[in-house]
Amino acid sequence: MNTTDTRVPTDSLGNPITVADSDDVLVVEASDGSRWELVCGLEVHAELATVTKMFSGAPNSFGDEPNTNVDPVTLGLPGTLPVVNHKAVELAIRFGSAIGADIRRSVFSRKNYFYPDMPKNFQISQYDLPIVVGGGLELPGGHFVGIERAHLEEDTGKSTHVGGDGRIAGADHSLVDYNRAGVPLLEIVSRPHVRSAEQARQYVAELRAILVACGVSDGKMEEGSLRVDANISVRPVGTDELRTRCEIKNVNSLRSLVKAIEFEAARQADLHAAGEPVVQSTRGWDEATGTTVLMRTKEDADDYRYFPEPDLVPVDPDPAWVAEIAAALPMLPAARRHRLADRCGIDATDESVVAVVDRGQDDQAVAAMDAGADPARVLVHVTQNLAGDGGADLAPERLADLVRMETAGELTATQAKQVLAELVADPNVTAAEVAAAKGFEAMDTAALEAVVDEVIAANPDEWATFTGGDPKARGKLTGFFIGQVMKATKGQADGKVATQILNQRADG
Repeated sequence: MNTTDTRVPTDSLGNPITVADSDDVLVVEASDGSRWELVCGLEVHAELATVTKMFSGAPNSFGDEPNTNVDPVTLGLPGTLPVVNHKAVELAIRFGSAIGADIRRSVFSRKNYFYPDMPKNFQISQYDLPIVVGGGLELPGGHFVGIERAHLEEDTGKSTHVGGDGRIAGADHSLVDYNRAGVPLLEIVSRPHVRSAEQARQYVAELRAILVACGVSDGKMEEGSLRVDANISVRPVGTDELRTRCEIKNVNSLRSLVKAIEFEAARQADLHAAGEPVVQSTRGWDEATGTTVLMRTKEDADDYRYFPEPDLVPVDPDPAWVAEIAAALPMLPAARRHRLADRCGIDATDESVVAVVDRGQDDQAVAAMDAGADPARVLVHVTQNLAGDGGADLAPERLADLVRMETAGELTATQAKQVLAELVADPNVTAAEVAAAKGFEAMDTAALEAVVDEVIAANPDEWATFTGGDPKARGKLTGFFIGQVMKATKGQADGKVATQILNQRADG
């Protein structure tokens, strides 16, 4: 059964979004045997790479002594007024342009937030009129996730509960650090297009790559620069209904995100199967127990009593400025995957393509291809042999020289790998110099034929199976015979040529 949502979704502008057909849907089986599928949307909070805070001149800096990056605006002192950070607006536009969104006139609102980590007792955010609307991103696996909106706001402070297990319940006392209060945030809200925990992982990784590539955020989840909330619900397999969701707050690693989604989907499926209601709530992820835990019943917009911020005017970016920002964007991960895949004649979802782009070595690979090297061999070497330390530093021209020697038959695949290791270790030698120093030279075809004949004679049973007419058996034994040839020639044989000779002997 294809359990993909077959409805045609639209973005916030009403434009249809094509969601790629995929069987990658998380399906959980409840205690009564019923089957339920995941529906998930993600909210990602990205701290913006600005020098100062969202509405004041206090430093935006991680890791400083508590309560040192504060000023009267941060502390909500009477008579202070907020001023919008111009750079934060630019970074929001940069992100929106990167995902193909609409950049709109936006309005800041007060979100009444009665927690100790906001001393003025409200948070300035964008509510019904956000700056970024629509757009989306293509995941490495080919799935498309639409973006509902992205809005600017200020971060809250950080509470530390002392005593007990570190939670507020059972703590002796709490401490508040206002360094983070007022730091610029971009909250990015996806549409409920995420259908599996793996897609969620890919989505956050792809989003982080875009944010970092565009200089919008440093994306450091370990420092809280990128925090993820997952809105999770389940429904019977094959249906298109949307049921009550729960929000998992502040997941701080991709590994935890996958585990939290899988657990919460199973929890809700069991509740539905038992006829018990799923209560809309905010839950936390407990890494120690591998479970989600109730934090509070979920607030709705009415609970926050939003109203327009009276001390700030609307943000209405000049279209010429927006166009200028969009024109300066770098090539983004999805475009880079397609560029590399097109050069190699393969699909952009190929694991090698994804791995090379993730490591940031696609420019190296494409430049080597531009220098005349065979694309397929370049991709193999960059994927497998240049993944270690120093591999990314190898000049594309030197890689191209090596590949040209290999494809010309001057080096076997095994020899090429050894030469490549020397090129990485020593930036001052050429592929030809390393090959000469190691005594690598193309093995004479007649000599290779003699070695192949010796290997065949030494393994009569395997040869009988090889020539028996079963393609699968031949395929399995090809590796065995080539391995024996390589052993006999100490790696100097060309595997492709040796394979051709084997097949000629078997078919002749």
